[in-house]
Amino acid sequence: MIEVSEILQTIRMVSEQHFDIRTITMGISLLDCKKNTDRETAQAVYDKVTRLARDLVRVGGELESELGVPIVNKRISVTPVGMICGDDPVAIAMALDEAAGTVGVNFIGGYGALMHKGATRAEETLLDSMPEAFSKTARLCGSVNVGSTRSGINMDAVRKMGQVIKRTAELTADTDGFGCAKIVVFANAVEDNPFMAGAFHGVGEPECVVNVGVSGPGVVQRALREVRGEPFDVVAETIKRTAFKITRVGELVAQEAAKRLGVPFGIVDLSLAPTPARGDSVAYILQEMGLEMTGAPGTTAALAMLNDMVKKGGVMASSHVGGLSGAFIPVSEDIGMIEAAQARCLTIEKLEAMTCVCSVGLDMIAIPGDTSANAIAGIIADEAAIGMVNNKTTAVRVIPAPGKKAGDTVNFGGLFGFAPVMPVNGAKNDAFIERGGRIPAPLHSLKN
Repeated sequence: MIEVSEILQTIRMVSEQHFDIRTITMGISLLDCKKNTDRETAQAVYDKVTRLARDLVRVGGELESELGVPIVNKRISVTPVGMICGDDPVAIAMALDEAAGTVGVNFIGGYGALMHKGATRAEETLLDSMPEAFSKTARLCGSVNVGSTRSGINMDAVRKMGQVIKRTAELTADTDGFGCAKIVVFANAVEDNPFMAGAFHGVGEPECVVNVGVSGPGVVQRALREVRGEPFDVVAETIKRTAFKITRVGELVAQEAAKRLGVPFGIVDLSLAPTPARGDSVAYILQEMGLEMTGAPGTTAALAMLNDMVKKGGVMASSHVGGLSGAFIPVSEDIGMIEAAQARCLTIEKLEAMTCVCSVGLDMIAIPGDTSANAIAGIIADEAAIGMVNNKTTAVRVIPAPGKKAGDTVNFGGLFGFAPVMPVNGAKNDAFIERGGRIPAPLHSLKN
């Protein structure tokens, strides 16, 4: 039962604290779309996506008006294309992008592959096609899973993704390598993530499903202002209660959207997803806890508590919690992270430490354009190792900005924001990356 006080709290969260529903994401299975040729498959994909998602944007708009809560993005996730493609996956990429434009969604994700234990010929072809696909499309996003706690890390896929990211940056040099902002490299990827660029529709999911991603760093920051100087016990309880309120709104939107679209309700992702807007920053939450700037000693501990309390509060507010669920730390999409990186208080190495205790990983980080493919692969391997050993989802989304060096700035606009180009350790790792093969799974993966 929703009470009047909850409604009033929601109104205040929206008007004063940048609260929003970050995304309604419709997951669509494409497993029945595979035909004799990729051209035929592409047509079947276009037809199915436009049929199932034709009302998604309209329903999202109706809910915004009726509930008074902004729904920033409407998105689609699909079965990893590596599972249905042949020799011409770009044809499917173009069909997905066209379908997204036809139904009016902001992004469509799933142009990727699950390669944590090996790759099929189709998946290898898809990886080769990614630079071209992301340079020719506007709404398409994709991800590749290169490792898991159960299977270890596929270092051949890691090496390849370093090359893919480097080539994609070159083909989109006119936009500072923006094509790379649409590629995520995962370890322990989840099947029900509603957030881009990593969303895909897992093989264990229904034919069609609705997942919702909430946001609200500004709400948490405002709540913590009321407990300045209080012990961490009080801080933790405040975050937990606030996360509950945020998630309740997400649950309401998700259930109503699913009912109106006539598809099952999947999950609510509890993640705190920042934007470049001032007052909508995860970094500012950490600073509200007492840090002068994100990156200062104590940052990882503060983030660990924030992440845990978001989960504890949110899980009581929704019957179906999933996705990534925690605090995101993208650099270009968080004004506090941007400021900390500009001040050199926040480094890639510190961000890597922070990824051990929060959602996802190294996200939306601009690096010098001359960073080698093997160096990028090394960054991916480090993050995958953190995910594999700690049994959590980690990811890398870096942009080697062509022609840019450390200290320069890149600007992607909108939710993608802007970011200083952060330096990368220049020591060579070529012999390490070129070994290939598979890093074995840790002992604690043997749980059967």
